[in-house]
Amino acid sequence: MSKPKIDNDLKAKDAAHVWHPFTQTFKGVVPLQVKKAEGTLLYGMDDQTYIDANSSWWVNIHGHAHPHIGAALKNQFETLDHIIFAGATHPKAVELAERICGTLPDNFQKVFFSDNGSTSTEVALKMVFQYFFNQGIDKKRVLAMSGSYHGDTFGAMSVGERDKFNAPFEPYFFDVNYIDFPTKETEKGILEDAKRAFESNEYCCVIVEPLVQGASGMRVYSVEFLDELTTLAKQNEVLVIFDEVMTGFGRTGKMYAMDYCNVKPDIVTLSKGLTGGVLPMGLTITSNKIYNAFLSPDTTKAFLHGHSFTANPLGCAVACASLDLFELPETWKAIEAIAQWNTTFSVELSKISTVSNIRQKGTILAFEVNTEKETSYFSDLRDELYNYCLGNGIFIRPLGNVVFINPPYCITEEEYNNVKNVLLNFLSELN
Repeated sequence: MSKPKIDNDLKAKDAAHVWHPFTQTFKGVVPLQVKKAEGTLLYGMDDQTYIDANSSWWVNIHGHAHPHIGAALKNQFETLDHIIFAGATHPKAVELAERICGTLPDNFQKVFFSDNGSTSTEVALKMVFQYFFNQGIDKKRVLAMSGSYHGDTFGAMSVGERDKFNAPFEPYFFDVNYIDFPTKETEKGILEDAKRAFESNEYCCVIVEPLVQGASGMRVYSVEFLDELTTLAKQNEVLVIFDEVMTGFGRTGKMYAMDYCNVKPDIVTLSKGLTGGVLPMGLTITSNKIYNAFLSPDTTKAFLHGHSFTANPLGCAVACASLDLFELPETWKAIEAIAQWNTTFSVELSKISTVSNIRQKGTILAFEVNTEKETSYFSDLRDELYNYCLGNGIFIRPLGNVVFINPPYCITEEEYNNVKNVLLNFLSELN
């Protein structure tokens, strides 16, 4: 097992000036120094390579430095780098909005641009609240699911899991009610609870990560439950938000998790894989019915939200280029291959005594490593496994003792097997 080469000058400057996310630097963590990335590979300072087994926070779906996406970025920069989107428009924003709607069910007709997953959630919540406010309807309560993660801004945190991550901010959240995460044994009771809540006529929306909860450990639940929950909401005029920031763009084996569902949401949020991991962008997409509630001679009834880089042309161009790649049969063949490799790996994992709760959906595979303590993001196993994998040329970020792989679609079978064998070797050394 080799250690990454450290550029001490870069290390010192990073430590002096950079504040890294989700990192306790008190522990002396030295981040992996990356000077280049291509395909599935990250290159360290000494050109040692690391397979990016979680697609750099699940965003680089086609791999790093994809030439088609790079060409689109260059061409757009030479044409139009940026323009205000209030009172102006441009071809790539219109193209992206039209094409995204074309990938979604027919009830999705209007696209609102933002800059990341958290803000796409904020936009969705603001849309819902104002939708009812504009009509003079007093429905303010929100239903969410325990274990959810919808982002780190205040509205997104409010509808996410209330845990150690968010404890300092708890006094500033708005009130939210939660249903439990569903299992086969608990689905019926949870749906009964949701039905009673919706029938109170106090709820404006329910928000979920459809089928797979990402940050809570890639927890998977059934299509049947989600269809029934969405049906109950619609029967009681409660708007349904699907947060597809993580599950969108092929991750579950289909373009969107909602493609498994018979009953579709009213609003969907997208980000992460949207631009192929090249530039930050978020989308909140909804129906003309919801959009029309904001049309009025009264300007205050408009959706008064935006930011300086709304619908940035460079971001729109690379998102369109990413959609180009989804029109190629080889992209979907690659997704199918990863799903099959995950299924095979799941069988191997099921024979290991230190492994439990194996779950898979499309290109996502996750499992728990049994420890003396309960499953937790703060498990010490995280650092042990991270360093072991890094020393063997694999870059992953376990969620505590929950291990997951979520690779770029360009990963080869040889590279996948390399990831698999490193994880299996680690697990064998625990026995």
